[in-house]
Formats: sequence, C-alpha cells, structure tokens
Amino acid sequence: MSNDDTLDPYDRRILDELTRDGRVSVTELARRIGLSKSPTQVRMQRLIAEGYVQGFSAVLDQARLGRTHIAFVEVKLTDTTEPALRAFNSAVCAIPEIEQCHMIAGAFDYLLKVRTSDIMAYRTILGERVSQLPHVGSTSTHVSMQAVKDQTL
Repeated sequence: MSNDDTLDPYDRRILDELTRDGRVSVTELARRIGLSKSPTQVRMQRLIAEGYVQGFSAVLDQARLGRTHIAFVEVKLTDTTEPALRAFNSAVCAIPEIEQCHMIAGAFDYLLKVRTSDIMAYRTILGERVSQLPHVGSTSTHVSMQAVKDQTL
C-alpha cells in the first residue's frame, strides 16, 4: 500500500467526499473537487486499488431497526498466548451483535462494542455468547447513554 504522503490535495478531497457520500456519482464527485470526470474516475479507481478505499456500505438507522442499546464491554482473558488470542478473535467475529472488537494495551485485553435492542437482550448476549468466548476470564460493562460523535453518520 502506498504511503499517505503520496496523496495530493485532489486525492484527499476525493476521500473526504466519498466518506460523506459513498454513492456520489463520478460526475458529481468531479464537480465537487474541481476536476473533470475522467481524471476523477482514474484517481478514484487508483485509491480503491491501492486500498485507501476498502469498500462501501450503508449507514443503517439503528433506531428504526430496534437496535438502540449500546454497551462497551471490557474483556480480560485468562490466557494471552497467540493461540488463545487467535481463538478469541475468530470466535468474536461470529457474534453479529458485536459491532467492534479492539485489542487493548492496558488494564484489560479487549474492548467490545455490543449493540442490542435493550438491556435484557444485552444481558442474554453477555451471558450466553460473550462470557462463553474462548479464554474469557471476566467482563465489565459500560452502557452508552448517548452517542455524542459517531463518524459513521
């Protein structure tokens, strides 16, 4: 993958615009960044090919889907050898309610973002799925009261 220093101002503007609206047409994108359509399309394809753009996805209305409860879960493992970490990483990916999983350097090993419909649904996921993940020793839950900033919106 290319070094970030290879991006010029047009490339950065393309990335900014795609972050705001991944469905923008190439014609509209070209207008917004001040280039013609052909060079904009070539730049966009290069940014995708070089891995600066890893994909496009829809931002869902979680409230309409009935998934407004967010909990952050600190996870401490009983074993942090490479095989144990791989087992945990693999298993956590199979739980759809876990939106994010980050390995943390600090007082605990992982931080999970878990989205469910309500506290009872979360309790079920915690007890039946999260706590049963390989090598989980303990968990600590922090419930989100409000998302003040969310880059996906």
